[in-house]
Amino acid sequence: MNVTGAQVLFRALKQENVDTIFGFPGGAVLDIFDELFRSDIRHILVRHEQGAIHAADGYARVSGKVGVCLVTSGPGATNTVTGIANAFMDSIPVVVFTGQVPTPMIGGDAFQEVDITGITRPCTKHNVLVRRIEDLGRTVREAFYIARSGRPGPVLVDIPKDVTRAVIEEKDISWQPNISNNNNNGKYAFTPEACMKALDMIRKAERPLIISGGGVLLGKASEEFRTFAKKLHIPVTSTLMGLGGFPATDPLWLGMPGMHGTYYANMAISHCDLLIAIGVRFDDRVTSKLDAFAPHAKVIHIDIDPASIDKFVKAKASIVGDCKPILNFLNQYVSEKGFTIPEGQTREWLKQIDLWKEHAPLTYCRTGKTKPQHVVETLYRLTNGQAIITTEVGQNQMWAAQFYHFDYPNSFVSSGGLGTMGFGFPAAIGAQVARPDKLVVDIAGDGSIQMNIQELATAVNYNLPVKVVILNNGYLGMVRQWQELFYGKRYSHSDIANVPDFVKLAEAYGAVGLRATHPEEVESTLQQGLNEPGVVVMDFHVEPEEGVYPMVRPGAPLTEMVLSKEEKAA
Repeated sequence: MNVTGAQVLFRALKQENVDTIFGFPGGAVLDIFDELFRSDIRHILVRHEQGAIHAADGYARVSGKVGVCLVTSGPGATNTVTGIANAFMDSIPVVVFTGQVPTPMIGGDAFQEVDITGITRPCTKHNVLVRRIEDLGRTVREAFYIARSGRPGPVLVDIPKDVTRAVIEEKDISWQPNISNNNNNGKYAFTPEACMKALDMIRKAERPLIISGGGVLLGKASEEFRTFAKKLHIPVTSTLMGLGGFPATDPLWLGMPGMHGTYYANMAISHCDLLIAIGVRFDDRVTSKLDAFAPHAKVIHIDIDPASIDKFVKAKASIVGDCKPILNFLNQYVSEKGFTIPEGQTREWLKQIDLWKEHAPLTYCRTGKTKPQHVVETLYRLTNGQAIITTEVGQNQMWAAQFYHFDYPNSFVSSGGLGTMGFGFPAAIGAQVARPDKLVVDIAGDGSIQMNIQELATAVNYNLPVKVVILNNGYLGMVRQWQELFYGKRYSHSDIANVPDFVKLAEAYGAVGLRATHPEEVESTLQQGLNEPGVVVMDFHVEPEEGVYPMVRPGAPLTEMVLSKEEKAA
């Protein structure tokens, strides 16, 4: 039986259990979309290709599966580059299929031709141009394998139009991925000796601290991680990408560390004698001044990526491998051998942490104006912390991380490494597709929401009841805050008071639009918006010059925190 390249592609997708594709059609992928018409794979038609890749990213983070994106050649492909880089920085498994001009025309500057494999080489885990139909099935299977194995990441497969139209006999199709058995299915082996060394260091520690990152969530190891921390009664701080890996309502939780981390998390890092890093890459927003980061601590570093070990922070002990089996091994040893930190050894340390919490709790100045922190706090209370929260980038992102307390894995979806404005709303669409049973809320700024606001049409079209909470301060808020602190309040091009009427805009797209301009309207507006069955945009007019605090100045030690705007003014 003969099959076309497009049919080969969809057979490979079915073998990978793909159920959803986010995409946008064009000339180079018409044969693929024609086959998609006959497929039972769901396709979500976005309104911009950047929306497609961000939606696939959000889908992957929430579902734990590989996200899939399909776009045409040329500008369709280049419009995905920001989203691909975003997934690369945050280690998110997505496979991007791009159309390409026919193979005889490649290199001839044909209409809508671009060297997308060349463009994306620095920001993909792997990419490939498929030149022969015989290689298509195998290449697709390899793409999914590479995207999800080891440290996950984006893979791009560029498919020329003549390859999708070509015909091949089924017996001539190669399906088997060309992956070496020595790869051990992408799992790095860890040694019991390394684990024993780490446990010995933990047993001797008087001031231990755990810092967890996105690797715990990507490794599906949240349950094992929680067991580990609670068994040994070690306090925990989690990076932005690690939020939800440990319950924020647990007494051992210290909040987020770093530039906008809590006072007590940063002080704990700066005074601990043992730092256990799990699935963390030590981003500069976490460490700030490197030579002053955890200056008194020996470091244990657990990570899937050997390149992350000793890259920025030197480890006294390292365990390379998946978080889940490593934590399982450690938990089993702790249980079977009765391993504990000697009673009383960490008593003074835990008392000191409590004192830091009392000295500078995470708070804000409550005035007669609507505060963005209050909006987020109220959202948390009304949802009982049960929602999936996505964010844009900037102040809205930090306030969400600080004041919405994440108790569950994969409940916080945000652009960490790249800091992509416009990420949150299409990511919320992907999250809602992945979890139709959950309430999904995008916490946005009035600047960032405009970057992909056209995806309102997508959400309405597919009845995806995403809620958008806009913290509208009339500025590019984080830019304005830096200009206030470091540039003498010269607000150069950060004033964006001339924005659309978000209520009318929502209604134009067929969504519900709501607005709150006074503090007493916050709760009722949120309650009404959350109770609406469809897509809702809620526009909260908040204090224009509110800042995100605490704040560590770039390059300063974590101990040098400005705790509030009032403290800065004093």
